[in-house]
Amino acid sequence: MEITWRNFKEKLPTVCQAVAEADFLAIDGEFSGISDGPSFTTLTNSLDTPEERYEKLKEHSMEFLLFQFGLCTFTYDSEEAKYIIKSFNFYIFPRPFNRHSPDKKFVCQSSSIDFLANQGFDFNKVFRDGIPYLNQEEEKQLRDQQEDKRYHTNGASTTCYMYVLPDAPRAPVVPVIPDDQKDFIDNIVVSIDEFLKDEEKKVLQLEPCTGYQRKLIYQIMNWKFPRGTHVETVESPNNERHMVITKVDEDERKTKELQKKAKEEEDLNDAVGFSRVIHAISSSGKLVVGHNMMLDVMHTINQFYCQLPDDMEEFKRLTNCVFPRVLDTKLMASTQPFKAIISHTVLAELEKRLQTAPFKPPKVESAEGFPSYDTSAGQLHEAGYDAYITGLCFLSMANYLGSFLSPPQTYVTVQSDVITPFFNKLFLMRIMDIPYLNLDGPDLLPKRDNVLHVTFPKEWKASDLYQLFNAFGKIQVSWIDDTSAFVTLTQPDQVQIAVNISRFAESYCVQTYAEYVAKKERQSLTKRKRTDDGWMDFERKRPKTQYTYVPQNSRYHYSSCLDQSHSTKRSINSVEEELVAASPGEGQGDASSPSASDAANSRKRQKTDPDQAECSNSVSEEFELVHTW
Repeated sequence: MEITWRNFKEKLPTVCQAVAEADFLAIDGEFSGISDGPSFTTLTNSLDTPEERYEKLKEHSMEFLLFQFGLCTFTYDSEEAKYIIKSFNFYIFPRPFNRHSPDKKFVCQSSSIDFLANQGFDFNKVFRDGIPYLNQEEEKQLRDQQEDKRYHTNGASTTCYMYVLPDAPRAPVVPVIPDDQKDFIDNIVVSIDEFLKDEEKKVLQLEPCTGYQRKLIYQIMNWKFPRGTHVETVESPNNERHMVITKVDEDERKTKELQKKAKEEEDLNDAVGFSRVIHAISSSGKLVVGHNMMLDVMHTINQFYCQLPDDMEEFKRLTNCVFPRVLDTKLMASTQPFKAIISHTVLAELEKRLQTAPFKPPKVESAEGFPSYDTSAGQLHEAGYDAYITGLCFLSMANYLGSFLSPPQTYVTVQSDVITPFFNKLFLMRIMDIPYLNLDGPDLLPKRDNVLHVTFPKEWKASDLYQLFNAFGKIQVSWIDDTSAFVTLTQPDQVQIAVNISRFAESYCVQTYAEYVAKKERQSLTKRKRTDDGWMDFERKRPKTQYTYVPQNSRYHYSSCLDQSHSTKRSINSVEEELVAASPGEGQGDASSPSASDAANSRKRQKTDPDQAECSNSVSEEFELVHTW
């Protein structure tokens, strides 16, 4: 079911009911880009830690827009032994609610836009018909603004009066009129006086004026004409704003005030828009399934809930609050027993593989009034369809796990013990030895004792690093930035040799991975914030934020190792024999320099590593979550 702002209000109850009835939900998002700076390879370094990956994605991906959100609900029909599905495809765009609401900025990546355009994505529907949204802080600010405006500008409202005691007379505040506005206000007062004396005339429409002038008029009405009128600001078809004064008795005034307040509340709820869907999903506590869903989760929280925290542990707590249970089908497919029988975990390929033995496709049927998807035709990169096939992949793998139970089961519930080991673990792309981010506890900490951290001149390229370490056989290079990279050796006992040799180098520096991590931790701990009381250790003493989901309409609680002047590098091969024969530090051997052609070619770095293993579709090391299959 396609949903835009034109039918959102009508269809929202249907969406909320589908979420409430579902056994589990599948989601997917389409974005205006992935990275605003680093290449995708750099953004997903194969030796990132979970914290580094989170920081990279937060810094370089959150300025893009999630402009299509797919939601597919799956409800099991025990009598028919099949799942009833309801699929929704939301177009999202942050159009301002009013002049005071956020006028959001976002960026686009040409490659992402080109890709989606080639897939038939309707951008006009996003920008013309996209559903608006506000996060919780933005909603709170607008509600506070409305309360403040209602207090100060409601000409006939009793809330504009000060009371000394409950029975004391009203004490309206005498407005102060600037000299340059006195003539304007005097003319308005004359017009209102004449209007009130005219018994036949019931409504007075003032000429359009500025917001400041309207505020002065409200104050004058509150002071000089406190009874018998109702004042409101309306907008004409040509977008001019003017004031309308209506003669009313006290009952009529109260009725109009209630109607006005209800309209303001309705308009604000419309502005909250798509965030209400995320509120419904969060409040349901249902299992949320996605495929390679790290970015989906981060964007959803950042756009519709609150700005992402800097600290990864706070992000984990926040995610557990918004989505109490999540499951990543890419991680599931990359884990035993599936890894041994699934060669490709890209969503489209995974869906095809799970239709063949030993898997059995689940029996599903679209609910009445909902369109059916044809997987043979494929509608990839439409978020609703991608959410649908993500749910199918989950069911196929879950039911396959049921065959290991005693007795075997063809239907596995989302509460089954064979499913829970995969809960709250987000797949980390291309990281060889840390397959997931653990939302429920500490992350995996591999030793990486065969890894070196190398810094070097900006002009170096991959061939320079291969030349430098050619004595150690096959290596793997993982770029960090233009002047640093990780180099993975075959044998851990080679690492200290390489570090000792680098002591003779002037233009590059080599350290063990453990030394690199320890240095980063020291730098992090010494970050300080200047306060009136002096330097305070900000990072270590910062209080941990406690996140609480607040339903809609409620109130809110809530060293340089490198001499850049030198470009000469020393080949480890030229000194290895001396190092083995002598103690570290004895003898330097001959330094080798890049050839003239290499120097010329190094002006443009070639960062593609031909020997680097592809890690995007599988986890390189065997690992198990809980069970041994």
